[in-house]
Amino acid sequence: MKSVFENDFFSTNRTLHCGGRLIDLQTPRVMGILNVTPDSFFEGSRYSSLDQVQAQAGHMLEAGATFLDIGGYSTRPGAADITIAEEIQRVVPAIQAILTAFPGALISVDTFRSEVASEAVAAGAHLINDVSGGTLDPAMFDTVARLQVPYVLMHMRGTPQTMATQTNYTDLLKEVLDFLHAALHALRQRGVKDIIIDPGFGFAKTPTQNFELLQHFEHFRVLGCPVLAGLSRKSMIWRTLEQRPEDALNGTTVLNTIALMKGAGILRVHDVREAVEAVKLVMLTTRSSAQKSVV
Repeated sequence: MKSVFENDFFSTNRTLHCGGRLIDLQTPRVMGILNVTPDSFFEGSRYSSLDQVQAQAGHMLEAGATFLDIGGYSTRPGAADITIAEEIQRVVPAIQAILTAFPGALISVDTFRSEVASEAVAAGAHLINDVSGGTLDPAMFDTVARLQVPYVLMHMRGTPQTMATQTNYTDLLKEVLDFLHAALHALRQRGVKDIIIDPGFGFAKTPTQNFELLQHFEHFRVLGCPVLAGLSRKSMIWRTLEQRPEDALNGTTVLNTIALMKGAGILRVHDVREAVEAVKLVMLTTRSSAQKSVV
């Protein structure tokens, strides 16, 4: 009998084709968050100049990040809307600046707009991270298929401005899985091969619902794709602990560890070094337990 800690909990597909490379997710990877917005919920993730962007990218890569996730549109609850042109003007120079300094960096762009996705990939981005799961731009799935880049498929209801009011579920886990399954099928029909699943912690979910999803996180492996955990410094942590986002690193590490034990293939985080350390320790624990179970 296999140990519950054995890494069969990682998804059926344990590889990702990205930037001409085959990324092995047998060992989970870390995605560093790098926002070029003035109003992201965590002040420590905002970078307003290209020099700051390059410096932070260097710190994250040195700390062990496999991916850098560039966001030009704040998706915190109630964030202000901006135009497509403004989002492109924020994202594209950041991508170019990073690749100038670090040509081998794998860059994800955090956008739900197909035009931004196209411009970002043209500038050198390798992966699209869509918080809306294709619901806010009907052209996104066709665009990703045309671009032939990996796609993060996330569950969300409504928009960043309205999602806090869209938390009425009859069966949370089933409804999130049903949404992701249908969207996954639509992407496969279009020929998109590399898809990453994200249950969307904090997006149209209450803190209680977020913890429910984390409790059942291993169920997302049934979709046969790598699963991303985006828990970093979110309100489910700091509100529960009666803190501020700035104080939520320890809570983030605790929940990231749980996600890893339940099969996360990618951790999307503000604090790369701590996430990389969590991956190393969890992997040592799971491998040790697996070896003992065989003996």
